Amino acid sequence: MTIAPPPLEMRGIRKAFPGVVALDGVDLTLHAGEVHMLLGENGAGKSTLMKILSGAYAKDAGEILIDGARVEIGGPRGALARGIRVIYQELNLVPQLSAAENIFLGALPTRAGLSGLVDRRALHERTARLLADLGMTIDPRVRVDRLGLAQRQMVEIAKALAPADERSAAARVLVMDEPTSALTRREVEQLFALIARLAARGVAIVYITHRMDEVFRIGQRVTVLRDGRRVASRPLGEVTVAELVRLMANRDLSDHFPKVRAPLGPELLRLEHVSRAGALADVSLSLHAGEVLGIAGLLGAGRTELARVIAGADRCDEGRVIVGGSPVRFRGPADAIARGIGLLPEDRKAEGLVAGLTMVRNIALPHGRRLSKAGFLPPARETALATPIGDELRIKATPTQPVRLLSGGNQQKVVLGKWLAGDVRVFVFDEPTRGIDVGSKVEIYNLMNRLTARGAGIVMISSELPELLGMSDRIVVMHRGRIQAQLDAAEATEERVLSAALGLAGGIGEKNFNGDKDTKAGFAGG
Repeated sequence: MTIAPPPLEMRGIRKAFPGVVALDGVDLTLHAGEVHMLLGENGAGKSTLMKILSGAYAKDAGEILIDGARVEIGGPRGALARGIRVIYQELNLVPQLSAAENIFLGALPTRAGLSGLVDRRALHERTARLLADLGMTIDPRVRVDRLGLAQRQMVEIAKALAPADERSAAARVLVMDEPTSALTRREVEQLFALIARLAARGVAIVYITHRMDEVFRIGQRVTVLRDGRRVASRPLGEVTVAELVRLMANRDLSDHFPKVRAPLGPELLRLEHVSRAGALADVSLSLHAGEVLGIAGLLGAGRTELARVIAGADRCDEGRVIVGGSPVRFRGPADAIARGIGLLPEDRKAEGLVAGLTMVRNIALPHGRRLSKAGFLPPARETALATPIGDELRIKATPTQPVRLLSGGNQQKVVLGKWLAGDVRVFVFDEPTRGIDVGSKVEIYNLMNRLTARGAGIVMISSELPELLGMSDRIVVMHRGRIQAQLDAAEATEERVLSAALGLAGGIGEKNFNGDKDTKAGFAGG
């Protein structure tokens, strides 16, 4: 009996950028109907390998085989023609277009005899059928910029899975890079059911994640990359979580949440009865030196809106913001920075970085007005300011490398580095470890310990309950723009936090709320 060759093999793949070898002889074999987990710390080479597979990068050496035959991908169109689809962690949608237009962009149906005129009825019917098949409830006509992050993620998935008669080829190989990072638990379950259906149809799936519960729940095999090399490829039944962590980080990580409690100092920040129309309602809280204040809540509960008010990006309609004992009225983020407040935003790519600038320039950018009468720093001073920060955070970047070419974890470190370079005492971290590998998470947690030991205060928004419970001194739970509960670390449990987030418990807020049976947003997996 002849055994069919695997649908995809990558052999000896090598890729180098100026000063950095991203991949050094990496092998990867995918089998039809298999969910293959691809693991590694940020910067290990996962994204580079997948960009070569998608045709976004050209390999320097090695070969790619499809059904046993050697091929050259030749660019993104070549990958699509061979049924290779990649869903990147950073979404690739056109905000001003509808969900339907994004899904079939480049293959929009046109009216018979009217070249170039889109057949809207056919477009919306095709999109509705596709979304229904995928178990998604999204209006095909709604503009993408009016969708939440979780819904945009689902549109990206639908775009990758559009059927063959409307795109180049049916998906045979599907790559998912951190697909659950913005999804609720209900949506995660829908995604996992979809993955099972696709695997049953014979689709080979590469799944990149940093969540170990997902690895063992849906995967059959795992490949681990470290420093651009493949260090292991095994059936998941033959490895443990501890072994995978050691393979990724080359060290033991016995404590994923190395919390060190610092003595509390004076009050750094206070919000009194802060409201903002459609986002926040009568929010009061305080933050002390040496404290990590966790902010919990479902997606859409007002957590990011709270961060933006604290950081001066949005103004409150009512209430007061008090910094260091003095009321303030921020006209914008520059005023907040001048008062020692720094924000690590939820969307680091769109709001935290200037993608075309280097690591050094990004870190120095907020401090020109503070350190120079001219309002900007000359290159030598930028380098002197940023280089020690880059070394402390172990950012893997060359001096001339634009941050858009860095891994997600290194980009996150650059955003953090901006505030370490300044006189910041209040750090607002909105999802600080989203898309970050296990080892880099521990580095960020240790950094938080160092900051609180120096007398800083941290407001940490997170959708990961174990992270909130492991690193917070107090937890504020939000529900529908209000504070539903405030819990000390000693009394906080997953059940209490989640119940308060659903409006079912907690001493502050809507005590009589009967619950959301069809909650649209929630804590993201894990």
